[in-house]
Amino acid sequence: MKLLIKKVLIADRKSPFFEQTKDILIVDGNIKEIADEIDEIVEDTDETIDIEGLIISQGWVDIFTDFAEPGYEYRESIDSGAAAAVAGGYSHVFVLPNTKPSIQNKPQVSYVVEKTRLLPVTVYPIGAVSKNIEGKDLAEMYEMQQAGAVAFSDGLHPVQSSGLLLKALQYINAFNGTIIQVPIDKSIGSFGLMTEGIISTQLGLPGSPALSEVLIIKRDLDLLRYTESKLHITGVSTAESVALIAAAKAEGLQVSCSVTPYHLFYCDEDMVSYDTNLKVTPPLRNRSDMMALRAAVENGVVDSISSHHLPQNWDNKTCEFEYAANGMIGLQTSFAVVNHLLNNLSANRLADLMGNNARRLFNLPDNRIEEGGIADFTLFTKEGDSVFTKEINKSKSANSAFFNVPLAGKVIGVYTKGKWNRN
Repeated sequence: MKLLIKKVLIADRKSPFFEQTKDILIVDGNIKEIADEIDEIVEDTDETIDIEGLIISQGWVDIFTDFAEPGYEYRESIDSGAAAAVAGGYSHVFVLPNTKPSIQNKPQVSYVVEKTRLLPVTVYPIGAVSKNIEGKDLAEMYEMQQAGAVAFSDGLHPVQSSGLLLKALQYINAFNGTIIQVPIDKSIGSFGLMTEGIISTQLGLPGSPALSEVLIIKRDLDLLRYTESKLHITGVSTAESVALIAAAKAEGLQVSCSVTPYHLFYCDEDMVSYDTNLKVTPPLRNRSDMMALRAAVENGVVDSISSHHLPQNWDNKTCEFEYAANGMIGLQTSFAVVNHLLNNLSANRLADLMGNNARRLFNLPDNRIEEGGIADFTLFTKEGDSVFTKEINKSKSANSAFFNVPLAGKVIGVYTKGKWNRN
């Protein structure tokens, strides 16, 4: 296939053409030529893309996605999840181990790797930290790493035992691995239906205090300091959490973090409608926390945007708020939400947040935008209206609070695995 991209801004800091506007010619999965002007015979080119304000970056990466297969295919499948990822601009996704059976050993990692080999995105399994994700005994992390596990986490059930997490952090040092944690102390935070505060009192809903997040981050940073290992904290939702992580980074600890688009866009004030799509984990916090998260994205404390794409079927969301399951789909809206809220971010910063930083943190292939390089990129624009509707939703589930919400910016398409996938 021959693809010609006209007048595209290159948002790849490692490219020799960084911040330059060029024409790019792709031939059979490789970047053949980058120049000021490339003239190709129309009949000889399969497609020419010429869009005002077009931007190219290395393919985006989502590090916390639930594809639900095997075991929960009624919520999502690997195929439908991959379709949603491509539509959202992603060429690589990390899938959670919270399947049935859980991804806790070499055969289960190999199953995901083989099952996804022909999909339009590269799927990396996250291996479980503990056997059966019970938080009691270490899983076979070394064997899973050898089979293709990109990182280790108990996913939706973060490790509560200090002793077990200590062992896990020590163990992964042998192969320079990374633990991913969602910051929740379940002994404090698991009984609340939303964040604790004035709004929860007004709505008559039991609250989950921000303390449940802050305590677990303090503990995990202490364990990280002791083990000198690598930790990624995802779903950060409070101002104090951001301050703790910023201080740990300044100290030199190998810690990184990500936030979700919905924690940037919504806060507890938006829950007065009892919309079950806003019931998420960690819960939406207060307005000052939300604004602190936005500032942390802008000033670079936050390393990446993570969708926390968690599909839930109709029955799990169309019910009383008390009984609704946590989670929201997000692969197709992540970019537009962030770009809409923080439109002052440059194309380069957006590319870093959507994928470049994740590639660096998790040692993924560095497919630079350069002549002779492998074509693995996302095309997008910062301008233009973007509206997510049920008609264009690729997920099996429809638990999103962003349907019909006007946003900004568009994903034009993704080129990966030798194929061009245009929206």
